[in-house]
Amino acid sequence: MSATAIPRVHTPPPPDPPVRPAKHYINATSGLASWLLTVDHKRITILYLISITIFFAIGGFFAMLVRLELITPQGDLMTAETYNRSFSMHGIAMVFFFLIPSIPATLGNFLVPIMCGARDLAFPKINLLSWYCFIVGAVFALATAFMGGVDTGWTFYTPYSSTYANGAVLTAILGAFFAGFSSILTGLNFIVTIHKMRAPGLTWFRMPLFLWAMYATSIIQILGTPVVAITLILVGLERGLGFGFFDPKLGGDPILMQHLFWFYSHPAVYVMILPPLGVMSELTAAFCRRRVYGYHFVALSSVAIAVISFIVWGHHLFTSGQSVYAGMVFSVLTFLVGIPSAIKVFNWMATMFKASISFEAPMIYAFGFIGLFTIGGVTGLFLATLGLDIHMHDTYFVVAHFHYIMVGSAIFSYMGGLHYWWPKITGKLYNDTLGCISAVLIFLGFNATFFPQFILGYMGMPRRYHAYPAEFQFLNICSSLGATLLAVGYVLPAIYFTWSLFKGKDAGPNPFKAKGLEWEIPSPPPTENFTKVPVVNSEPYDYAPGAGH
Repeated sequence: MSATAIPRVHTPPPPDPPVRPAKHYINATSGLASWLLTVDHKRITILYLISITIFFAIGGFFAMLVRLELITPQGDLMTAETYNRSFSMHGIAMVFFFLIPSIPATLGNFLVPIMCGARDLAFPKINLLSWYCFIVGAVFALATAFMGGVDTGWTFYTPYSSTYANGAVLTAILGAFFAGFSSILTGLNFIVTIHKMRAPGLTWFRMPLFLWAMYATSIIQILGTPVVAITLILVGLERGLGFGFFDPKLGGDPILMQHLFWFYSHPAVYVMILPPLGVMSELTAAFCRRRVYGYHFVALSSVAIAVISFIVWGHHLFTSGQSVYAGMVFSVLTFLVGIPSAIKVFNWMATMFKASISFEAPMIYAFGFIGLFTIGGVTGLFLATLGLDIHMHDTYFVVAHFHYIMVGSAIFSYMGGLHYWWPKITGKLYNDTLGCISAVLIFLGFNATFFPQFILGYMGMPRRYHAYPAEFQFLNICSSLGATLLAVGYVLPAIYFTWSLFKGKDAGPNPFKAKGLEWEIPSPPPTENFTKVPVVNSEPYDYAPGAGH
């Protein structure tokens, strides 16, 4: 009797349990309500990022209308009134709803608590309230566009905004008013957080330079924004109830409005530019692999810029009937503000000297920032000179200078910071080659757009005109062609950032091998930022001497 072999049955091993994604601030909770009612500073960053990107697109749309009109000398695309309303809406959208909140409300909101070693800002609910104030202001601004717009410019100067002016002036003023309250609340939160919630060992002169820049910015937001809020209330009362504050018909003084407005709005220029200066310091240290040269001078220069910014408003009134002696004082003070700005540029260049620089997308943006900021700063000294300012006041020279500082420098630094911290915010890597290409396109497009305007202004072309003499046409065509290239450069990051969210590789905690508390936690960070309170026992940007990137 033969034995029959019993076949063996192969039992496959049990499948591995599914890998659960790590909990972080993005997936900690789900649902629209969890985002709209969040008090997590990182989620509020995302809400702001979406909001200001929408307004950047709106401002860009109105800028496109302006550049299309100026291709030909005749006003053949829009009427003069429609043209005025287009550039006014461009200015309101870009200044109040993009440039001022761009870095503080996004990168500042995300990084200030983490750089301080804190779990959140000092007042999380007030942080959420600041975003809702921004949204209320945004709704009024959009309503203004649908109600026909305004033709006052973004400054709301009287008599353009006086009782007999056309357009939805009160609606636009309410939009700027609520946006101002958002700015105040953000500044308050940053000041208290930096003062009271720094990690053990994080002394003032161990803080990252980005925190110094945000602190100086917050001082301006707290002290300056209430002034413009009061000014806008007075314009609204004059227009709505007939009180005579600024309108000469009602016994008012239009120059008073300019004094009050620029007492805030010139410091507001530094609300737009001080945060980019802080971002620039972080990029320089990270991609040069060394401590920023003259750290103490760079830190204190941010505070110096904030202080001096409050005493230079009169250089906007050189041609407005201001005393010539007051004009001389404001001219000298304006030259003084160039000193702390120059300290930063020289110290960044000294940091780069003989450094092992890594030419990645954030650093390419940093190089572009230095070029545009230097041109914008030097041409600002031209306008601080009494004689030259009289010749170039209200010309395209002023438009070009303003855009080199506000749009070129601020947006270049914003884009550089966004590329630098994008892996930390999202946990995903983007295509660095496309990032470098976008930086080059924006730099070339920006210079092609605005450098011809310096020449136009010196030749005498006034701003805010929809028709102009034929001899100015060639330079205006160059400017409009440059704006097309600039638009392509701006659209490109939107494409590869969106792609990275779905297809990008995981970034890891520190893809750039940078120093700082934000690079010592996972990407994206957990809801609580730190599982235990960090202790800082080293100097900022403590890179090994001579280390390569």
